[in-house]
Amino acid sequence: MALKSSRVNPLAFLSLRVACERVYYSCVLGVVRLVSCQADFMGLIRGFFVLANPTRPELAPVEVSALADTGAVHLCIPEHLAIQLSLVELERREVVLADGHRRTVPYVGPVEVRFRNRRCFTGAMVLGTEVLLGAIPMEDMDLVLRPQMQSVDVNPDSPNIPLSAARSASR
Repeated sequence: MALKSSRVNPLAFLSLRVACERVYYSCVLGVVRLVSCQADFMGLIRGFFVLANPTRPELAPVEVSALADTGAVHLCIPEHLAIQLSLVELERREVVLADGHRRTVPYVGPVEVRFRNRRCFTGAMVLGTEVLLGAIPMEDMDLVLRPQMQSVDVNPDSPNIPLSAARSASR
């Protein structure tokens, strides 16, 4: 089963999740957009990103291979990368690991993340041994996962500029 860039409502998404082993989706303001659904395991999806410290422009940006994970929320970086970019610890945050254990980790920033013609500014959890790109920076840069090619790409519906949904406040 393969679906691409379809709009589905969240209830339909739940039934699709049962039918597929891997579901790749994008959610903006409660609208779930199914990017792809694969019945077979496609493996891990990685992409090349540039990370920089916007408060220290004299430091060279670092190109990294990052695991793109829609199940994660934040950017996670290893400690050596936080040191290399001279990122400041802003606070400590409690995280729940994949095995269910909880631990507190440094939350550092700001971090500038770049991918092709996209960029975002975010904080990062200092955790693990590799860079992990979660849903918040992927949504901010309007990126999609392409499991057929095991790659990260800009949203083909808005290739020139990131698309975001915003609602105006009504009085």
